[in-house]
Amino acid sequence: LSVPRSAILSSYLLGERLNLLGKLGCMLSLVGSTVMVIHAPEDEEVTTLDEMSSKLKEPGFLAYAAILLAICFLLIFYLAPRYGQSNILIYLTICSVIGAFSVSSVKGLGIAIKGFFSGRPVLQHPLTWILVITLVASITTQINYLNKSLDIFNTSLVFPIYYVLFTTIVITTSIILFKEWVTMTVVDIIGTVCGFLTIILGVFLLHAFKDMDVSLGNLPQVLQSGQQVPVTRDDKNILIEVDNSSIAPEDKPKVFMIYT
Repeated sequence: LSVPRSAILSSYLLGERLNLLGKLGCMLSLVGSTVMVIHAPEDEEVTTLDEMSSKLKEPGFLAYAAILLAICFLLIFYLAPRYGQSNILIYLTICSVIGAFSVSSVKGLGIAIKGFFSGRPVLQHPLTWILVITLVASITTQINYLNKSLDIFNTSLVFPIYYVLFTTIVITTSIILFKEWVTMTVVDIIGTVCGFLTIILGVFLLHAFKDMDVSLGNLPQVLQSGQQVPVTRDDKNILIEVDNSSIAPEDKPKVFMIYT
């Protein structure tokens, strides 16, 4: 629900324009979230740090974690210095891959906090401190590379791509670590996937067409006249806009506009 919430709050608090396609994107995100919740698998009950430790030590998750670490090191030390400034997927993939460890650490620390208030000796358990160190390191890395990506690329591109990559990694990690989809029916699996794809479509509509001036008021005129939808230009890097004489009527003069 962070997608429609951030869009609505930005519209009311920051004065950002939310056009018709953006509103449809928010509605699709809500519909997709509802479908995912209806068909979501039941979380396997893990109540102690010993149970969490046994989950983390399973061969399947260890192999999965090793693959993620190898991908992360390859991206950080080889691909990021060479292609990070030009390819938006490099930094965002690093953030998403590291997110698998941060989500797992949060799950384990949640169990540790419950055990602490229940009087269990969780502070003496080594897994507690391993999870704390992993969480701090993963969140620090995510913030670092996410800020680098936001400094270079457009926010409207960074947010939806990061959302899709991060959510995909988190769902995959949850499947491997907690085996949530083992007891799911085919209908629930299809419903969960369709809900996730609906959310992706909503995010795409919300951010890909956010600069277009499309509303219920001008939609009939645009469809009837077949004219191009006007675009709200807010790019500070645009200096000169030249009116193309090939599409302008001959009885109108050429106009050169300079923005400063």
